[in-house]
Amino acid sequence: MKRKKDEPITSSLLDTDFYKFTMGQLIFRSYPNVEVEFGLINRSGDPLAKFILEEELRNELNQVRNLRFNNSELHYLRGTNEYGERMFGEDYLQFLQNLQLPPYRLERVGDSYRLSFTGPWAAVTYWETPALYIVTELRYRSLMNTQSRFDQDVTHATGVSRLQEKIGRLREYPAITFSDFGTRRRFSGAWHDYLVGVLAEELPNQFRGTSNVRLAMKHGLLPMGTSAHELPMVIAALAFAKADETQDPEETLAGAQQEVLQGWWNLYGPGLSIALTDTFGSPFFFRTAPEYVARDWKGTRQDSGSPFSYGEEAIKWYAKYGVDPLSKLTVFSDQLDVQRMVDLHLAFRGRLGHTFGWGTNLTNDVGFNPISIVIKTLKANGRSTVKLSDNLAKAMGGSDEVERYKRAAGYTNTESVKCVS
Repeated sequence: MKRKKDEPITSSLLDTDFYKFTMGQLIFRSYPNVEVEFGLINRSGDPLAKFILEEELRNELNQVRNLRFNNSELHYLRGTNEYGERMFGEDYLQFLQNLQLPPYRLERVGDSYRLSFTGPWAAVTYWETPALYIVTELRYRSLMNTQSRFDQDVTHATGVSRLQEKIGRLREYPAITFSDFGTRRRFSGAWHDYLVGVLAEELPNQFRGTSNVRLAMKHGLLPMGTSAHELPMVIAALAFAKADETQDPEETLAGAQQEVLQGWWNLYGPGLSIALTDTFGSPFFFRTAPEYVARDWKGTRQDSGSPFSYGEEAIKWYAKYGVDPLSKLTVFSDQLDVQRMVDLHLAFRGRLGHTFGWGTNLTNDVGFNPISIVIKTLKANGRSTVKLSDNLAKAMGGSDEVERYKRAAGYTNTESVKCVS
């Protein structure tokens, strides 16, 4: 469970979320010339520079830039066919073989860090996951370093005890299934490895897999995940950049959303057809998504706002097209703990197919308060990107652009809830 003192945090480029590769192939194939900027956003306001030495952070980021995919890692990706025959083409695997992550920019500003990544979207996208878990692990390493050896053992014992409680509670509800979505804000890589192994042994019929590709390969699990907000954020920014003044903004935004959906379906078909709905507000998605998404796609993923309200809206959306909601899958993936998973399961069993993508509370519950940080696309070809979300605390983008998108989406939500996942 404990990392060796001099061992780098990242030792493999497979130590990342599966959706980076599924999205990465689409980006590589369809948007090779788009220039982007990604940036660290500290939603919890934690004074990171008080706890993390700049030299340590640079060393870990430099380590990632020095890594390359090796033959065994590419062989694993080449054989990934759980969601369809030969998911990743040789052209994309060749791109990965030659990939070096682009340079980063790091600057200390008071007690915070400004961390950003610019360059071709097809390469920059792979910075998101390792940069997040590096910052997170260094933050908790600093706290652990202030503890005695005994207190460090107590911290690990606390993590084990809480994991035991989670497992015991979930055994009471054998119909609940879940996946590990907690790579980005995990307590540490060693702890993550340990708990994934435990879950695979203790809950083999409920634990569906992990978003972490390295751990999926190591433990013989299903790599989980489909897509994230960056696809519609970037493609919408590109669409608005090309639109003229006579074009209806709602049509522009809906067209960008449909470009994402159609491009995804063309590449992966039904195997990976879980739609992320909340980039510009789930009501906008349910109002404008083509009928084939309700009929043909496996389901949707809920990532912000009230999951109970979301589930009810999803049921109405399927009913509108005569689709049985029980035949579809809703992946709840926001602010989850065991009690919320139980409550959602009881609310929707027999009404809506569902599972859970469990993040921070699973992989970072050892006694310290978790920090809420994300790395998101800030610009695409020089234009500001926007995410509205179903929770305004997760919204991002320049104020003028946010207002433009709100008008285009008919966005009226006012909910703003502090988030840790």
